Amino acid sequence: MAAADPAKPWETTRRGLLLLVSSPAGAGKTSLSRRLVADYADLILSISATTRAPRPGEEEGREYFFKERAQFHAMVEAGELLEWAEVNGNCYGTPKAPVMAAMEAGKDVLFDIDWQGARQVAQKAPDDSVRVFVLPPSWPDLSRRLHARAQDSEEIIRQRLALGQREIQHWNEYDYVIVNKDFDRAYADLIHIYRSERMKPGRNPWLPQFVQALREE
Repeated sequence: MAAADPAKPWETTRRGLLLLVSSPAGAGKTSLSRRLVADYADLILSISATTRAPRPGEEEGREYFFKERAQFHAMVEAGELLEWAEVNGNCYGTPKAPVMAAMEAGKDVLFDIDWQGARQVAQKAPDDSVRVFVLPPSWPDLSRRLHARAQDSEEIIRQRLALGQREIQHWNEYDYVIVNKDFDRAYADLIHIYRSERMKPGRNPWLPQFVQALREE
């Protein structure tokens, strides 16, 4: 956070938010999320644990914490995950400790997350959660994007498209919906959402004292 004016100590306090971004695979949530994190110093990316194998170019602790299934379920039993779900035969979950530490430090946390996880987080932290769903401009476009990535077999792509059909049924659970027809426009929309949510009075507990000081000047 920015350095505070010693004469105005209340300005050191800000309540972080949880930005939950979901989409069917290939619709662009990961690209949008990582650009936003790169552009805003107060926003960090929540790194999930998963039982799926790393894809080419992925690194431990950057894209995911890669776990054996037994390790993952041990984390579940120990209460170490904020949320978790099994998707397409693999388990995904959010380690709780780093998220809580970031919130306590006044940082915002972005989740690249499926609808099941977003629902769980929003239920546990309704006042802190902002949910954004990203849609593709068309289903053929989504299929083309998945094939262009050249990361999965044809069978996996078919599974992802089938899963995507189920995922988009939950679009109306979200606070905002972005149709990613043009990346730059979609990114601008995501910026507007994030910056607007940061400015809500409930996330800036220093405001009452600030306004009181203005009245006394």
